[in-house]
Amino acid sequence: MNSGCGMGFIELFILAVGLSMDAFAVSVCKGLAMKKAGAREMCAVGAWFGGFQALMPAIGYFLGSVFEKHITAFDHWIAFVLLALIGGNMIKEGVCGGEDGADSSLGFKTMLPLAVATSIDALAVGVTFAFLLGDAARMAGAVLLIGAVTFAISAAGVKIGGVFGSKYRSRAQVAGGVILILLGVKILLEHLGVIRF
Repeated sequence: MNSGCGMGFIELFILAVGLSMDAFAVSVCKGLAMKKAGAREMCAVGAWFGGFQALMPAIGYFLGSVFEKHITAFDHWIAFVLLALIGGNMIKEGVCGGEDGADSSLGFKTMLPLAVATSIDALAVGVTFAFLLGDAARMAGAVLLIGAVTFAISAAGVKIGGVFGSKYRSRAQVAGGVILILLGVKILLEHLGVIRF
């Protein structure tokens, strides 16, 4: 296991914020569509997005663990490529437009596809965790942090949507994409010995 990746709390928190930007963008749109964005609605949206954002990296971690022994020599490149692709896709959606999530319903049939769609990125990131975090205890902490951050940001997004409108949606996705790309570059440069944290 390569332990020099520097994925400490600060990096994990930044990653969690970056991953939550899709969920935040959809949450803002949910808030726009609601007549009332109260605490109940905020918690419901936060639970859906936060729960799936925590579940997906856990699944990715276990998938990645199966292949760890075969590709640890290339783990930093895998992390860089995945994070760059994820971030690039988020930026593209932010610039060109993506799913709007403008339905006010919080029902199972409406929320499940949105929760899955906004957490697919976290599944890929979870694969990198198998190489970057190592033990299950650190993974559990990372998953809980990602879920909690996404819950809070999604809940806030619902409220913000009702107050400020949809003009910040694209900016949120672009910002999230930039964060993930920069984190991927940082991991790559650190493994190559160019920088040290």
